[in-house]
Amino acid sequence: MKRPRKRAPSVAVIDIGSNSVRLVVYETMTRSLVSIFNEKTLCGLGREVQSTGLLAPDAVAKALTSLRRFRALCKTMKVGRVHAIATAACRDATNGPDFIAKAERICGVKIEILSGPREAKLSALGVISGVHKPDGIVGDLGGGSLELIDVRGNRIRQGVTLPLGSLALQDASDKSLKRAERIVRTDLSGVAQLKAGRGRAFYAVGGTWRALARIHIIQSNYPLRVMHGYSIPAADALDFAQRLRRLASTNMLANIEAVADARRPLLTYAALVLEYIIRVAKPKTIVFSTFGVREGLLYGLLPPLERSKDGLICAAQTLNELFSRSARHAQELIGWTDRLVRVVKLRETDEDRRLRHAACLLSDIGWRVHPDHRGEETLSLIMNGNFGAISHQGRAFVALSVFYRYAGLSEENEPPAAIRGLVPPAMDERARVLGAAFRVAHLISAARPGVLPATHFRSRGRKLMLVFEHRMVDLVADRVGSRFKQLARLLGRSGTIVRR
Repeated sequence: MKRPRKRAPSVAVIDIGSNSVRLVVYETMTRSLVSIFNEKTLCGLGREVQSTGLLAPDAVAKALTSLRRFRALCKTMKVGRVHAIATAACRDATNGPDFIAKAERICGVKIEILSGPREAKLSALGVISGVHKPDGIVGDLGGGSLELIDVRGNRIRQGVTLPLGSLALQDASDKSLKRAERIVRTDLSGVAQLKAGRGRAFYAVGGTWRALARIHIIQSNYPLRVMHGYSIPAADALDFAQRLRRLASTNMLANIEAVADARRPLLTYAALVLEYIIRVAKPKTIVFSTFGVREGLLYGLLPPLERSKDGLICAAQTLNELFSRSARHAQELIGWTDRLVRVVKLRETDEDRRLRHAACLLSDIGWRVHPDHRGEETLSLIMNGNFGAISHQGRAFVALSVFYRYAGLSEENEPPAAIRGLVPPAMDERARVLGAAFRVAHLISAARPGVLPATHFRSRGRKLMLVFEHRMVDLVADRVGSRFKQLARLLGRSGTIVRR
């Protein structure tokens, strides 16, 4: 009898920030992190550090109470290893060391007080782990500080830390927006890291910036509620930041229910910082990342070989192993579609290929759902999946491919127009082709391994042939032929089944 595979231990990060204190528990240490528990308390540790040099007593008491709960939760969940970090407020406050000593006794682990450069580096590593081949400036806005660092692929340059966190700016300006604007303008005007941002992406990390993204998503009636990977052209983001500031001047921000009460007063300062970053850096687009310091910390602890893996493919492989009828069949499907692409000479970029491979891995994850709802359910699962290293456009392509595999290609079963609107028409057409290919492959093989390698593609002029080896010819049927002809038509060919 085969023994069940021993489950890898979970890992947690306690993040003591200037605004919030948070516990995130991840299923295990892996390239594609999956959180199984996430809780924060908005304590406001850094709200008076700029003016008094101290962590506020009530904030300290609230934070320590939260840490006791977090320690108890880690014991209850039998977390394998706990990492603890603290950021700007704790490193800047004169009573920071005393608070950290009490916190360590409660948590039972050493707390790393991140220096500014270390925090910037971990933010960059977080973006690298959650964005495929990033190219731009990472800006991590916390309660106490703003970290800016240049990242290109896996390469990271020297970062800088500025006292422009939302709480710090509110404190230093004595809640005067005009004074805050002067501080931001002065501090950002000469930052070398921003000068390299022209025409590139700006990766916005941090809870208050995510709150801005949430508001923008709601106001623009965007079809997804996924924060990670949400992008806005820089010109639109600048206009949005300015509108938020005008709302603040009329006290209209207090009515924004999508944002926690404690965070609403900080939105204006976050918008102000974003506005001046756009003015100075002149980026092409603003990309919001939910991957930051915590994910960067764990990503940096992985072996180099594990770090080098594609985060999207790792996530898709995990879902394939959990939900598909045969994980090996999905791997064979990758090879089968590779052969199809070569034979029909379908043009693909590297990004097109990785998205196709991810779709292959996810093509059978809906088999347990009622047949009438497999298309819509898998569409929702992929569009809202808890994984990174993919853009929203990429999510839509993968989700549409699997939707067409389940729902078919008839006009009666079209996907939601809002989702199709996330991809250009040519990309939607490629998703239809891939979905049609899945319909052929899964019908032939019944999602069992060992079948697809015994079928081959041949091309002669405008004729596309699917050749079955002798040992598999009994799998040929009229329905297989009709589906293959449909696939061939989408590729501008006629389709024929050949028995070898």
